[in-house]
Amino acid sequence: MGHDGRVSDRPADVPTESVDVAVVGAGGAGLVALHHLALGLLRGPARPSPLRVALVDDVERLAPGPDGERPRDRTWCSWEPAPAAAPAVLRSWRAVEVLAPGARLALDVRPLRYRMLRGEDYYALVDADAARARRSGRLELLRRPGATAVEDGAERVLVRTPGGDLEAAWVLDSRPCAPVRPARTALLQHFRGEVVRTDPAAPPPFEPDRPVLMDFRTPQPPVGLSFGYCLPLDGRTALVEYTEFSPAVLDDAGYARGLAAYRRLLGLRPDPHGRADGDERLVEVVAVDAVEQGAIPMADDVRTSRAGARVRRLGTAGGATRASTGYTFSALQRQGAAVAAALLAGRDPLPPAAYPRRHRWMDALVLRGLAAGALDGPAFFTRLFAANPPDRVLRFLDGATTRREELALMATAPRAAMAGLAVEDGLVRARRRLSAAMSRSVH
Repeated sequence: MGHDGRVSDRPADVPTESVDVAVVGAGGAGLVALHHLALGLLRGPARPSPLRVALVDDVERLAPGPDGERPRDRTWCSWEPAPAAAPAVLRSWRAVEVLAPGARLALDVRPLRYRMLRGEDYYALVDADAARARRSGRLELLRRPGATAVEDGAERVLVRTPGGDLEAAWVLDSRPCAPVRPARTALLQHFRGEVVRTDPAAPPPFEPDRPVLMDFRTPQPPVGLSFGYCLPLDGRTALVEYTEFSPAVLDDAGYARGLAAYRRLLGLRPDPHGRADGDERLVEVVAVDAVEQGAIPMADDVRTSRAGARVRRLGTAGGATRASTGYTFSALQRQGAAVAAALLAGRDPLPPAAYPRRHRWMDALVLRGLAAGALDGPAFFTRLFAANPPDRVLRFLDGATTRREELALMATAPRAAMAGLAVEDGLVRARRRLSAAMSRSVH
């Protein structure tokens, strides 16, 4: 039995393979790490032998399916440059909009750009760059089904799989796991989006150069917040998405209602089949080209990247998801680049902290405020963008601002609500320390 508590069911007649690194969990975090490894190998000096990497996952992310098509995955958006992902960027913008009842903010985000990537395009890029690294003789890539156990050791890690065991010098593990300290507050960022095409005979309803980053005109849930966003591919095609920060996902009817309400706000017929509803000003949607849906944890738990002597956590499991927003992609890129550089230099591939400790504290306050109703989420985010340089707000959401910039941002937040949350948080932390001290004294 391994440290994840599963019993091995490996075939007795399959020999153990030895690899330099095993990437356990080939979702976004694992593939970002593989991508940076492939690029580092291609750009670095020749090697005496190829780097042996094993992808260990039940889901085949890199190869097309039996019908030749890649699976539809979520859309990733980021304003951090992420040069490694640049070839997969579908659209990018210099300006965005944030909308709320009675407010329409047109925001120039330069020197940043808001970038949109489709998951399947990024997977294809990873596939292509990994293939180039293999052809160069610098990378050897093995595949195994999902791990049944990961057994850490001082010098090697044993990864047990139904397709045969692996011995790895390092393991990069992005599978879900328990945090070091459980969350006090937890919400989900959950969403459903559609790539819609509208009636070519009607005027184009979308402004191709003006995506909607957050639209808080949507009906708000009892706990948390909701917003829509609209990323135009052209004047008649766009990704239209409904998102909530709330305790639980919706059923199909709930997402359908959310998307219908947001369609109407965008001037589109809300009915998915385009039936008339009496308002002739609304533009008909003639096709839905793709649907995406998902849920991202937002929690103030404490996580660690060091899961053992030679096991390192990536992605949400390693703290890459921003607690107050659910944003993850930029942190995945930072982690992946750092891990790949360390591995290729022969160092410990311990990912750096995704966000500064002070940001995790501020995230905990915002998350608690949203969950407890002490903070008006739409007003809070709209005010941040209205009262600060847009690029500063975006960098803050990515954990890339200085203390001086954060003080300026905090000065524009609702002071009474944030002060109350900070006092409450301080009391909770004091009680926690007192309880821990008393426990130690008893033992």
